[in-house]
Amino acid sequence: MEKKVTIETEYIKLEALLKLTGAVGTGGEAKFRIQEGQVSVNGEVCLQRGRKLRSGDRVRLGRDEFLVEAPCA
Repeated sequence: MEKKVTIETEYIKLEALLKLTGAVGTGGEAKFRIQEGQVSVNGEVCLQRGRKLRSGDRVRLGRDEFLVEAPCA
């Protein structure tokens, strides 16, 4: 099931999004899962934990899927 994540800034880094959503418990776990190729961004495996995510990006980790959104104007 897709969960929407609203960000107030221009972007959020991948590892921060995983921690913010509770998909991982720690930054270390985020780093491990990303480096192991368990995370995809917009349908492609992403190995960059500092990847900048902007509105419209989709992140998947296991069964969890997140859609990054900007706040409504």
